[in-house]
Amino acid sequence: MAQRRYELTDFEWSIIEPLLPNKPRGVPRVDDRRVLNGIYWRLRTGSPWADIPDRYGPSTTCYNRFVRWAKLGVWDRIFDAVSAAYEGSEQSVDSSSIRVHQHGANGKKGGAEAAGLADLRAVCMGRSRGGLTTKIHAVTDAHGLPITLKLTAGQAHDGRSADDMLDTVGPGQTLLADAAYDSNRLRDHLAAIAAKAVIRPIPRRSAPPPLDRDAYRRRNRIERFFSKLKHYRVIATRYEKHDANFLALVKLAATRIWL
Repeated sequence: MAQRRYELTDFEWSIIEPLLPNKPRGVPRVDDRRVLNGIYWRLRTGSPWADIPDRYGPSTTCYNRFVRWAKLGVWDRIFDAVSAAYEGSEQSVDSSSIRVHQHGANGKKGGAEAAGLADLRAVCMGRSRGGLTTKIHAVTDAHGLPITLKLTAGQAHDGRSADDMLDTVGPGQTLLADAAYDSNRLRDHLAAIAAKAVIRPIPRRSAPPPLDRDAYRRRNRIERFFSKLKHYRVIATRYEKHDANFLALVKLAATRIWL
């Protein structure tokens, strides 16, 4: 059978298959590749889970497999394994705001408990100039491929949100960032670990640090990553009520971008 649009290629499947949970005993589960193709179909089209085509099996199987493996950290482990090949000589940090759809903003009472989540209202939704939004924060490598991903509410400050995302930046490496990340604290941290800061100074600095403009132009690689990420319509607009599920979808899309 010919490969359909959005489905995993043989090469992509050869990378992902060994990273999936093994189940040597008991009733064999529904074909993993078929289910994952259904999840990716929904991820690219932005359709409701119930509209996943029959060729991928019952839509409830795709949804339940996605949620169960999200809770078990399977999607996190796949992304971590694939992104471990990053080229870290030059890294970029940035964020992108995602508008929350009304279906993602509303939740039934008790829904979080039924899903095994801590609270009903996602903490990574907040009011900003765009209305109810979520921010996706990313660190990318020298090729614009994602290394670290996290969510915050839409009004979160980019610079402070990056505090726990820069562990991959080490001696001799370069961090590219726009003016939202300009602070003496971050510059001092990078200097202390012998890393280079290529950060656009905020206009109000009385004595702005020098900016390597040739290197700064390469920050467009992280912009291109966000552009690719938003080709996945479930990412471009947030339909998911729960942060953990939305971040898992972001990592699934990021894994596909790597592959």
